[in-house]
Amino acid sequence: QDANAAVRKGRGHAHSCRGGTARPPLASAEQGKRAMCGVLSVLLADGDAACGPELFDGLTVLQHRGQDAAGIVTARTKCAWEAMRLNTHKGVGMVRDVFTGEAMAPLEGNVGVAHCRYPTAGAASHHEAQPMYINYPCGLVLAHNGNLTNANEERKVLSQELRHLNTG
Repeated sequence: QDANAAVRKGRGHAHSCRGGTARPPLASAEQGKRAMCGVLSVLLADGDAACGPELFDGLTVLQHRGQDAAGIVTARTKCAWEAMRLNTHKGVGMVRDVFTGEAMAPLEGNVGVAHCRYPTAGAASHHEAQPMYINYPCGLVLAHNGNLTNANEERKVLSQELRHLNTG
């Protein structure tokens, strides 16, 4: 008995790399167990190497973990930390749509963090895409899986300390 026949009779799901029957939506209890973003980081020992392609490939493999938005932040460790520059690109949509060749070109550096978002809170917008970064004192990048329950309080603290949080 083939897998598609089992699906037609309501006894399973067919999976195929060649476009078999699509999996039905997850039930809410099952959805809660699988609600996870894709988070990835790369550090290449060669300070002149480019980690962007590895991050793109990794996000493509993790795409099933989140289809809402994707982002990459890279930097070069070869320079002094005072001169470090965070290169970022993020957007709403699938990894292949967010990271065109033109978008990948500025993502220079041998270290990077990447994220594909599975929405559990917030709207589908560029402002919800990760990784997030703060540029003081020398740059900190954050990508997470879950909800920051105290985000508003932390945003106020950063604002009071005259810090700018780049989330959008």
